[in-house]
Amino acid sequence: MTQRFPPLPELTRMTPAPLDWQDGAPHSRDFDDVYFSRQDGRAETEHVFLQANNLPERFARWREARPFVIGETGFGTGLNMLCAWACFDAHALAGARLHLVSTEKFPLSRADLSRALTAWPSLAAYAEVMVEQWPEPVAGVHRLMLSDRVTLDLHFGDTTESLQLLDGRVDAWFLDGFAPAKNPQMWQPELFQAMAERSRPGATFATFTCAGIVKRGLKAAGFTWRKVSGFGRKREMLAGEIATPPSDKRRQSTPWFMPPAPSNAHHVAVVGAGIAGASVAQALARRGIEVTLIDRQGPGAGGSGNRQGALYVKLAAESNAQSRVYLSGLMHSRRWLARLDPQQSLWRECGVVQLALTEKEANRQARFSASHDLPPNVVEAVDADQATQRIGYSVEARLGLDYPQAGWVRPQAVCERLASLPGITFRQATLERLEAQPGSWRLHFANGDSLQADQVVLATAAASRQFDQTRRLPLQSVRGQVSQLPLTPAQHQALAPMNRVVCAGGYVSPPLDGVLTFGASFVPNEADCSLREAEHAGNIEELRRTLPALVANLEATGVALDPTRLQGRAAVRAASPDKSPYAGPVPDAEAWLEDYAALQKDATRVPEIPGRHHGGLWISAAHGSRGLASAPLCAELIASRLCDEPMPLWAPLVDHLHPGRRLISDLIRRRE
Repeated sequence: MTQRFPPLPELTRMTPAPLDWQDGAPHSRDFDDVYFSRQDGRAETEHVFLQANNLPERFARWREARPFVIGETGFGTGLNMLCAWACFDAHALAGARLHLVSTEKFPLSRADLSRALTAWPSLAAYAEVMVEQWPEPVAGVHRLMLSDRVTLDLHFGDTTESLQLLDGRVDAWFLDGFAPAKNPQMWQPELFQAMAERSRPGATFATFTCAGIVKRGLKAAGFTWRKVSGFGRKREMLAGEIATPPSDKRRQSTPWFMPPAPSNAHHVAVVGAGIAGASVAQALARRGIEVTLIDRQGPGAGGSGNRQGALYVKLAAESNAQSRVYLSGLMHSRRWLARLDPQQSLWRECGVVQLALTEKEANRQARFSASHDLPPNVVEAVDADQATQRIGYSVEARLGLDYPQAGWVRPQAVCERLASLPGITFRQATLERLEAQPGSWRLHFANGDSLQADQVVLATAAASRQFDQTRRLPLQSVRGQVSQLPLTPAQHQALAPMNRVVCAGGYVSPPLDGVLTFGASFVPNEADCSLREAEHAGNIEELRRTLPALVANLEATGVALDPTRLQGRAAVRAASPDKSPYAGPVPDAEAWLEDYAALQKDATRVPEIPGRHHGGLWISAAHGSRGLASAPLCAELIASRLCDEPMPLWAPLVDHLHPGRRLISDLIRRRE
């Protein structure tokens, strides 16, 4: 029987950890156990996890291009992770990188986390960075950029399930959590097996306990353990390693999604300088890779060229992979923007309200609210009165969904900021052809010039399929036109404040720099970018339906909504058939059609052939109108795979974004 990934846990808010405080230290009510000793908690962490894993010496010797990866089975207050970060800063070379992966089923609130970590003034600077980025308690992976060379992935969910879904491998394990006697549900054989399968050869572990269930579980999974001196009153603890981890067979049922073998890349060419390409360039440059960012016009000149765009998502009524990706992307983009621009000069976390203007949409939102239990800071159902209060204008819809952490962004300005970052060189050129060479690529431009790069990332929306290597990727062009209404200072002042971006059939944002932006039209299979009065008129009608009180206020100030007098901008976005982005390695389509031809006759006949790809060629495309919520996370996904790091999403969601997924589904449907 072929093995596959376990089902994704329910998309829901995590149960907060109920705490008591004893002498300033947190104590778990559920497990009747302490998180750490206030007197010597840091010393215990350093003895049990840092020294027993020999981390100071290993950090000092680390010369790999990829990061050193630590996995942890219970985040708690984050003390272990902060100590590892401080140890890395003290011992590692300047070019080294650290990747921390930790699981937590009962995450602390931000306030409790901050209070707990005040016990360690020497870690205050580290704790402040982590607490500032602390995510909402939603099941899934949350990536925190602690510094330019230290990343923390928080897996909120059951520890064993999270490790079974982890796409990545670990160099050293912190086997932590409440004691086996207090929390026997965690210390089960499945946990140790998941650790083993996610280990690199020679990976080490350390744990505070010598319980028999732990020794037996580790040995059965392939770890060698030994007793070493414990800390304080604990006479002994365990440490050890795994020489040859068991093979990871989770992709037996989907071998086409087997990732390509890692290869070092010193110089990467990123083609396309919109949000998709510019965020990939930043993600790679942050990892010390030289990036040439190429665009035929300039940063943010295409679909990302609007002055103001909405950072929003539309989640399915019943949770699916696409909704999980987009929700993770929305939360990731919010943290990403806060780190890129903490002053919020390029974006505004003003919130987005999605109004239900039709009975169909009202029913959909009602089903969404009934099937999801998410924190109100992420999404909250609102009635007409609540929506009116939050927007600042009365609404006619009886239902809505409010996303407090969403908002608006200056996409073109963000692209320009990203293109100017250290490690990124912008080049204006039109790419005509990609030539694969041994271990590299040559890019041929329209003016006759060429460029050599180790690897290439395509991020040119629908134009990404113009090359021989990508022509089988289904990408649909979608024209969209936004309308812009300049306001005089007096008109702007006379308007009632608008506090939220409002979405329904279209969207309208709070005025920015004296201009009200609304739209956008949606015209599939069109690539013309000239302005059209008819689409301005359509945007006006949609604005009247969405927020009639705003239109009345505008007209009361003497503003005429005349399509012949509006300004605006039209651009072309790209969409995939299933409306999810493409993010990952470009498949060798001809090879896939040959290798997996048996699927046309019987979808259960899965050949044991790993997917063949165009080595060193990647794509980030098909972001549609929600690229601000998807592109930065997809950039992290590509950079993580390219650099042999743990992935920022659970493995089935990584597979959901794979650019080859449509080839397989079409084979199964016998369309090829």
